[in-house]
Amino acid sequence: METRPVLYNEFPLFLKRYFPYKVQKISLNAGFTCPNRDGSKGYGGCTYCNNQTFNPDYCRTEKSIAQQLEEGKSFFAHKYPEMKYLAYFQAYTNTYGELEELKRKYEEALAVNEVVGLVIGTRPDCMPDDLLRYLEGVNKHTFLLVEYGIESTDDETLRRIHRGHTFQATVDAVERTAACGILTGGHVILGLPGETPESIVEQADILSRLPLTTLKMHQLQLIRGTRMASEYQQHPEDFHLFDVEEYIALVIDYIEHLRPDLVLERFVSQSPKELLIAPDWGLKNYEFNHRVQKRMKELGAYQGRKYEM
Repeated sequence: METRPVLYNEFPLFLKRYFPYKVQKISLNAGFTCPNRDGSKGYGGCTYCNNQTFNPDYCRTEKSIAQQLEEGKSFFAHKYPEMKYLAYFQAYTNTYGELEELKRKYEEALAVNEVVGLVIGTRPDCMPDDLLRYLEGVNKHTFLLVEYGIESTDDETLRRIHRGHTFQATVDAVERTAACGILTGGHVILGLPGETPESIVEQADILSRLPLTTLKMHQLQLIRGTRMASEYQQHPEDFHLFDVEEYIALVIDYIEHLRPDLVLERFVSQSPKELLIAPDWGLKNYEFNHRVQKRMKELGAYQGRKYEM
């Protein structure tokens, strides 16, 4: 009997390779800024960015890293008392600061009971060699995943969203990090202004050539209080906001063009309702995933089916 290929590499199964128990990421706000906000690259950040969209209530900068982790733990522990945790440095650019300050924050997180690793979200243009050497050492004794905001592989798009770096910066950062033996992740936004379904799917082939272990993607969301929201008001014709069926079709095509061993962490993001302008599909992440999986089975689709070495 012929065995069907797995639909796609799921993140929970990937974590099982490293941990014999359940692990949960706890988001932290470590009080960092970003070179695209403090003037070294620009002011005001990327056009789509409003950091409130991804910080849970326990992430308030006046709280210490340890306090945020303890509150995060108590939030999850009642459901899964056996749970262990990954400290997820998420808000803004978490490798942007003096080396000693960075080390202090990472080490404070690792000292918290039941924290078994770090996930560090950052920009490709913010990984100096001295920090990478330090992280190479950390990686020898604990789980470490460095996740780069790639957003797009197209330099024109990166300029348009005021990203402040080129795609080559991503290539360099990902290659340098992976060369140190550190698990390296990427994050992309599907549907940025000026990009077409065809150009978005081409991105999957480009990313597949990088030594990435994990990939997160999500739909473009227009968020109140961002420059992109006012651009949309002035020029809605520059944007294509996918309806849910269109986006499912796009995601499946994208998955089929990805390298078969890339680990896919998520396909959608949910911003708080009070901040979200559009698109509002009213679906939870797991509901969206179920719809993708159901449609993939109907189509006989699977990750890497259209991938060419």
